[in-house]
Amino acid sequence: MTQPPDTPDQATIRFRACVAEVLTHEGGYVDHPRDPGGCTNFGITRATLQAWRRARVTCADVRAMDVAEARAIYRTHYWNAIRADDLPAGIDLVLFDAAVNSGRRRAAEWLQAAVGVEEDGAIGPVTLRATWATNDRGSLIERICAARMVFLRELPTWSTFGRGWTSRVDRVCAVAMRLAGGQ
Repeated sequence: MTQPPDTPDQATIRFRACVAEVLTHEGGYVDHPRDPGGCTNFGITRATLQAWRRARVTCADVRAMDVAEARAIYRTHYWNAIRADDLPAGIDLVLFDAAVNSGRRRAAEWLQAAVGVEEDGAIGPVTLRATWATNDRGSLIERICAARMVFLRELPTWSTFGRGWTSRVDRVCAVAMRLAGGQ
């Protein structure tokens, strides 16, 4: 059964809490030579910032981006794109963090695989119904986190970033479990 969406105030509170968690992992400017995303700030790549601003940007522009702009990008390009306001607490965080780190489509596919619906990479009514129908949200969170780790371990940059990714996914999974009510 699909649950009614949160009130705007509840949705804003959930969004802010999830952004705060993501920012513990995506804290500032990085331009690691092995990162295929290139220069990033708050986990936002140059390509994403260019799409957001609809203009060419440099790594200096990425570095100068402030957290308010990052939050606006998070809201539009990630949170809204994965329909996080319509997801249960805990699932919203797991999907949001995965979308920021590995892409919106991939995050949606992990949720769809976990709830047993067609993996089309777009969260719509079928995915939402199946998500809300899942009684054991803790198990759902664990399945999404496990799928995420399988993907990350297969990346050629695992030897460089694997330890950090593991720590991130473990923490996000634990926080998501608390948000879901410890199921």
